[in-house]
Amino acid sequence: MGQIRLMEENLSNKIAAGEVVERPTSVVKELVENAIDAGSTAIEVLLLEAGLTSIQIIDNGAGMDNDDALLSFSRHATSKIANEHDLFRIRTLGFRGEALASIASVSKVTLHTSNGESGTFVRLEGGRLVEHRAGSLRKGTDIKIEQLFFNTPARLKYLKTLQTELGHSIDLLNRLALSYPEISFKLTHDGKTVLQTAGSGEMKRVLADIYGVAIAKKMISFEGNSHDYKVSGFASLPEITRANKNYISLFVNGRWVKHYAIANTVHQAYHTFLPLERQPIVVMNIEGDPYLTDVNVHPAKQQIRLSKEKELMELIHSTIRQTISSAVRAPIIEKPKPQKQVPSKQLDIWKTSYTVQEPAAPIASPTPQATEMRDEQIVEPIYEPEVFPEEQPVKEVNEEELVELAESPDESPQFPELEVVGQIHGTYIVAQSTDGFYLVDQHAAQERIKYEFFREKVGQVDVAERQALLLPLTFHYSRDEALRLKENLSVLHESGVFLEEFGETSFIVREHPTWFPAGFEQEVVEDLIEQILNERKVDVKKLREDAAIMMSCKRSIKANHFLQKHEMERLLADLKMAEQPFTCPHGRPVIIHFKTYDVEKMFKRVM
Repeated sequence: MGQIRLMEENLSNKIAAGEVVERPTSVVKELVENAIDAGSTAIEVLLLEAGLTSIQIIDNGAGMDNDDALLSFSRHATSKIANEHDLFRIRTLGFRGEALASIASVSKVTLHTSNGESGTFVRLEGGRLVEHRAGSLRKGTDIKIEQLFFNTPARLKYLKTLQTELGHSIDLLNRLALSYPEISFKLTHDGKTVLQTAGSGEMKRVLADIYGVAIAKKMISFEGNSHDYKVSGFASLPEITRANKNYISLFVNGRWVKHYAIANTVHQAYHTFLPLERQPIVVMNIEGDPYLTDVNVHPAKQQIRLSKEKELMELIHSTIRQTISSAVRAPIIEKPKPQKQVPSKQLDIWKTSYTVQEPAAPIASPTPQATEMRDEQIVEPIYEPEVFPEEQPVKEVNEEELVELAESPDESPQFPELEVVGQIHGTYIVAQSTDGFYLVDQHAAQERIKYEFFREKVGQVDVAERQALLLPLTFHYSRDEALRLKENLSVLHESGVFLEEFGETSFIVREHPTWFPAGFEQEVVEDLIEQILNERKVDVKKLREDAAIMMSCKRSIKANHFLQKHEMERLLADLKMAEQPFTCPHGRPVIIHFKTYDVEKMFKRVM
């Protein structure tokens, strides 16, 4: 007898569930998408223990009759496509007919559904029909999934904490609400409402429900058309930024998708408007002929292939850029000539960023010096790649190189005794010593000094060094972000950020350490919070390190800042006492040495 056999249907459904049902959010996604396809105008999601105990979806859609209710749990049973032609013109969110069969195979399902003429009740356990009878006539569908993975317990060990799993579901409902503002969504967890949208069709209202009113006010609409595509949505003003592209929500014909190239194009459209390494908040709908899109490339249907992608990218870039350009009066910097690619690791070391904050109250006009400090940018160096040919001729060492090798110290270099000579362009300190002269980057020097100071302070948050604020700082976040922050309040406290809950999604800071950079208190807190939100696993040590680097940069003197001689002498004296005075926290050199011999060679005094 041969070794190949047909797989049992129940087993094949469990295998399919491994692709479709990854976590409770996967179930929520499939069932809510079914409700949307059914024409629902109101969808309610009820979760118990983040969905591990129970997931219930109630909608007011078309519902099903008795026959369809039973057939819907069969493998590959679908009302969305009838032939191969339909597969290339998909206009619905679901179409494969795998979801219900896969979900039912790893859970206990209860279904109440009615098309308004007849009602049906169905109950299944592990994919087996347990009960089937007539049900109520309330039009719509009420489906409840209980004890997810009860018969595949090994899957449970791959799930995260309840807060993390709930955060995934909140994020999913946020995206769907942004895609379908005309549908009222309500998400309840353990009896508490965590998301509710009006379903009025007003996108600004949905933005306010998710991101808060303050951010919604600073989102501007955009729209553009080409022969094949139409793009529309809302984009944030440059003053509203985030640290990653997760806040760029993309929808293609109503389907939320992840598309790196499109997200990257959106970011490029903000070129010269955003601080380095910052990202905008963008909600973009892309509409086009379904024939131009292939959504059948991923089990969870989160990835998509697009025809005429280049033309679409050009449309997105020009539309968003024109919208931002007309809304913001920002200097436009000419695009530099193409330069060699900088290795990514070195980019991380050299890039710097800042966040533009809207002042809470009028401030005095900045002095010319303050303006120069704010507009300063650090130019990234271009690294030449090292080449190691397979056969390299042996290079003879001459007497001059032998002398240099002999003079090379065996011990770690000591900071030289320096005498201040002057300053160049208000940026570099010129100092001399017995062995030549030195150029010191004053910003990098003080950055190193301040970094070592803040590194110690952040690790020792002293109650005596706190300063109360006359007006507390207020911060607003979406519900999934708020959950993440509540999990890590102690981590923030250990880093000097005394964040307090102020409602479901708001937080306040009533006091901060006295050593926080003056004038940058809110920006420092926001940056630290962003680091918490962007890290999968929060590391207190790394957070403190990043905080020290950030604050040292903000408190350091900038370029084009002229110093008195005694100020330069004091700076060099402090630098000499630093643990590592030769590089700044970002890895840039603080001091460069020009030997007397080399200078004399340049002036042809020696040969």
